[in-house]
Amino acid sequence: MLTAMISSERNKALVLFSGGQDSATCLAWALDAFDAVETIGFSYGQRHAVELECRARFAAALRERFPAWGAKLGADHAVDLSVIKALGQTALTGDGEIAMGKNGLPTTFVPGRNIFFFTAAAALAYRRGIKHLVGGMCETDYSGYPDCRDDTLKSLQASLNLGLDTRLVIDTPLMWLDKAETWALAERLGGAALVELIVEETHSCYRGERAKRHDWGYGCGACPACELRAKGWLGYKARRS
Repeated sequence: MLTAMISSERNKALVLFSGGQDSATCLAWALDAFDAVETIGFSYGQRHAVELECRARFAAALRERFPAWGAKLGADHAVDLSVIKALGQTALTGDGEIAMGKNGLPTTFVPGRNIFFFTAAAALAYRRGIKHLVGGMCETDYSGYPDCRDDTLKSLQASLNLGLDTRLVIDTPLMWLDKAETWALAERLGGAALVELIVEETHSCYRGERAKRHDWGYGCGACPACELRAKGWLGYKARRS
């Protein structure tokens, strides 16, 4: 009985699913790797809150178009973390200019965001008997956020396990991939159908722009998130040709 419980726990994952390209790819990765998957998303006063609407549409389409994955996809948990914005606004939680700050970090950097996210996710996973936390953080091709670094997340995993007296694992399947490789991973996992779903139903643009449709999806086309996504799409297409 104990062995079965331990095995069950190891085959469950909780995906930090924002509604963006990276977290959507991670959700597909988790559904391919684990027996049962749940998702968690956060409302923190983000400027691009439209991503929260994309979460529901993407998950519904994923269930419909990939029934084997849909059978594994369990509860979605929406968590209010507006305290993050209350602690101080940035260009991602207010109307400030999206630029490089004097401290060498983008003004879109939200201090403590991923630390809050994983702490909340760990508390939920603890209660639900889930061992794996899956996030789309990456330090190969990203905006320079220090809380996306591998060292940060390894340290956070150790702290969470000490604080909860458990053995959670933070999985970051995109950590050493660039954006072109992230598109390619989506194709390997779900073929052209998954790539098209990510293009159409996920959101990355910091400005929350959904009126402009590009080959790689919707966005303003000029903010750092759009530039990374577009560059990755071009690289992905070039490697396939």
